[in-house]
Amino acid sequence: MSVRGDFKEPARARPDLVIGREELFAAAREQLSGGGSLLVHGPAGIGKSTVLRALAAESAESAHTVLRCSATESESHLPFLALTDLLGLVVDTVSDRLPAPQRTALESALTGRGESTLQRDGLALRLAVLSVLRALAARGPVLIVADDLQWLDPASAELLGFAARRLGEMPVRMLSAVRTDTDPQDRQHDPHLRASPPNTLAVRLNPLSRAQTAELLGHRGHTGLSRSTVRDIHRTSGGNPLFALELGRALAESPTRPSPGEALPVPTSLRALVLSRLEMLSPEARRTLLVASAGARPTVALLHAAGREDAEAETAHAASLGLLATERETPGIRFAHPLISAALYAEASAAERRAAHVALSTAASDPIERARHLALATTGTDPQVAARLGEAAAAARDRGAPSVAAGLGLLAARHTPVDAEPGPDERRLQAAEDALTAGESDLARDIARDALRRVTAPADRVRAWMVVIDAAGQAMAEVDAVFPQALADAGDDPRLLALVRYQLAWRALLVEGEMTKGREEAAIAAQLAARAGDRPTELLALGFQAQMETLMGHPAAPATIQRALREPQDPRVACDHNGAGAVRFRWLIMGDQLAEARTTITALLREVRRRGMVESELHFLRGLAETELRSGHCGRALDLARESLRLARDTGIGEAATAMLTSLAEAAGGDVDRALALAREAVDRAEEDGDLVYLSRALGALGHAQLVAGDFVAVVRSLRRVRELEERLGVTDPARGRWHGDLAEALVRIGEPVEAQDVIDATRARALRLGRESVLAVLDRAEALVRAARGEQGAAVRQLIAAQDRLGKLGYGLEEARAAYALAGVRTLHAVGFARAGGTATPGPTSYDEATRLFRRCRALPWLRQVETATATAAITTGPTPAALAPAALESLAATERQVAALVMEGATNREIAARLFISVKTVEATLTRVYRKLGIRSRVDIVRLAARRRNG
Repeated sequence: MSVRGDFKEPARARPDLVIGREELFAAAREQLSGGGSLLVHGPAGIGKSTVLRALAAESAESAHTVLRCSATESESHLPFLALTDLLGLVVDTVSDRLPAPQRTALESALTGRGESTLQRDGLALRLAVLSVLRALAARGPVLIVADDLQWLDPASAELLGFAARRLGEMPVRMLSAVRTDTDPQDRQHDPHLRASPPNTLAVRLNPLSRAQTAELLGHRGHTGLSRSTVRDIHRTSGGNPLFALELGRALAESPTRPSPGEALPVPTSLRALVLSRLEMLSPEARRTLLVASAGARPTVALLHAAGREDAEAETAHAASLGLLATERETPGIRFAHPLISAALYAEASAAERRAAHVALSTAASDPIERARHLALATTGTDPQVAARLGEAAAAARDRGAPSVAAGLGLLAARHTPVDAEPGPDERRLQAAEDALTAGESDLARDIARDALRRVTAPADRVRAWMVVIDAAGQAMAEVDAVFPQALADAGDDPRLLALVRYQLAWRALLVEGEMTKGREEAAIAAQLAARAGDRPTELLALGFQAQMETLMGHPAAPATIQRALREPQDPRVACDHNGAGAVRFRWLIMGDQLAEARTTITALLREVRRRGMVESELHFLRGLAETELRSGHCGRALDLARESLRLARDTGIGEAATAMLTSLAEAAGGDVDRALALAREAVDRAEEDGDLVYLSRALGALGHAQLVAGDFVAVVRSLRRVRELEERLGVTDPARGRWHGDLAEALVRIGEPVEAQDVIDATRARALRLGRESVLAVLDRAEALVRAARGEQGAAVRQLIAAQDRLGKLGYGLEEARAAYALAGVRTLHAVGFARAGGTATPGPTSYDEATRLFRRCRALPWLRQVETATATAAITTGPTPAALAPAALESLAATERQVAALVMEGATNREIAARLFISVKTVEATLTRVYRKLGIRSRVDIVRLAARRRNG
């Protein structure tokens, strides 16, 4: 999209405008720290200037001289203006080093005096700029910061390019930004890249995601926006941060918020970006584009059907002006940026918009689309229009598009007469339930609250209360005052009472932390629903009852699950995340039936995606990720967990639970620091919501991440809290959280083997009663560590071999690898102890090769790093020090190389070194390669040996 030249990004850097740029900043820092240059490109408003300023502020600290220029379109015709900005303040300090012809040419260019021009004394001037940069670089590193390269005057651009291409090994870095308006595949930035130093990295700034847009708006004070509004802002802005902020500001200043389905108010500042181009269209062409902007999926054929006879020529002209993007593979018409469509629609009069919708109400082939346009073309109530919209909403619901159904339902309510059947409030309540299904909880809550101000019938009021409660999600304590009102409205009607008692079961669990009470309430709800013939509510209540009994280790759990699975079934409840299918999945995974659990959860996930049930989709994504994690498929689990976290962030549903699960996946196959951060976020959110159930799960994830990070004191602190919480909640099944082995292992590490054995014994009794084979195997692994700590190495080795074998047969790949890792550690310590005592170790391998192989098969990267450290430590205690590696050899290393080597000696991993030295992991790896070459060694193990040699004298 092309924009006016005087439209600029904010002139002041703000931390909130670099939201969503973490990976870009990491790549940029690595490039600049290695002496390279950077070219940032992207469309107007995407944040290039902000990123440039932030990077320049960081890089300026290591530069002796910083040269800056920032061009504008209005000044681009003035020759040498950018050159003056760059060199005007520093040229006097080095001019005496320039040959006379160069000095004269440069002075003429910078001051405008004399007869010199780029054409007449071109070579002298080019060499003068290069000489100035060389002279400055001789004093120390030089940083050139050049913004808006597209507006550089041609003379300055030519000189800067000439010098940049010849910088060679000089310590001169260039940090620049240029606007590129076309498709990134067109490589519009290439000419600027060719005019940059040879070692320049080009980085494109991409649009923000919906979650990042929401975060940006919140940082700027635009809080309280509904998820649907944020979604519309993201769609209209195209993820452009500046456009999103302008739309947020317009909403804040608007006296009324748009209703769902209505266009956002587009402020004049953004309309002006495209109106100049629209003025170049004929009135007829502009009307054609207005019809296209009103359509959901406009095509030339649709425009013809809507009466736009010259659509081909008019759209081709619009494309030549940059208003439309050329679709290479599809016949669709796509605006170059969503903002163009929004501005065009906002600029049109109400009559023009209605005319466009009238045309589309007959031209569109899809009945849902025709009904929507008919509604937007109609003013006031109209029973026929309302009926068509109701039918369209039902069709959208059947297609698995509940969000569309909710929007159509609200339009239907707006056009429904008060005395019609169904009435407007009935349509609104259905729209609220559709919004809940679509994951738009805030919209559903607002619709229900609005309905409660008008409806009087008990059934309608209870229905609205159920939406309000469901919309609260895990934060049920926030709607605690609703329950007495809902009970009062339900009266003695068993169907209505069943609905309320079912929600009271959830309240008992989430707010009070009482599983026993929750089970009792669910059983009452199931009985009431059966009496009223309400099979869907009965099935949900039975599912909840079975879930509580499973977690409590109650003997009635299998029978309750069977009751919940009996026919007749309700198709929607059958795949709901609180239905019997989900309870059966939980039973399978807790009972070590991983293959059947995967089949079950995959089928559930497929069905809820077909139906558009967003909250259930989120639950089942987490369930599938958990299944893969248990199976040792850490890479697959991490991908699924991250996908679920993106969905949770976008919808605002289940963020604490999803952060908890993603923390476990990150600790297994990703980044330990991120695992810790996500677990702490989950703990904080659960505590804010007063959700004791997920608080215990979040603390379990935190304890596990702390274990992988090696902070055993913190592990014990976190998991002791989990133990207390689960006792309070009544959770007795150790397969629920599987934290017991981690706690026992951490207790051994901090010198508390007695408590560790107590944890093992208590947990083993419950696991034996419930037949939790994988839990028992993990407990055996932990008990072996207790025995090793007591000096019973032989028994510990035998127990670990058996535990590893059992876990492998059960399909728990990661736990099997952890057993192999523990086995290697015990054997190594055993061998070292005998060697120090002058004895002979018992036969058996002491290397970590088997653990390495198993962790690699699982793609368990954090555990592989632990093995690497353990291998190095074992090499220190069992292997000889290379004679060629003398402590004095470190003096031959450069400063950074010595720092990296010193941290390796301390046992730091590459990631830890990168964090402490503020460099990238790749830079650490490259530095270590140079260290190996200079010292004549092969690996970090030899560096660790050197450290041991220095300590020993």
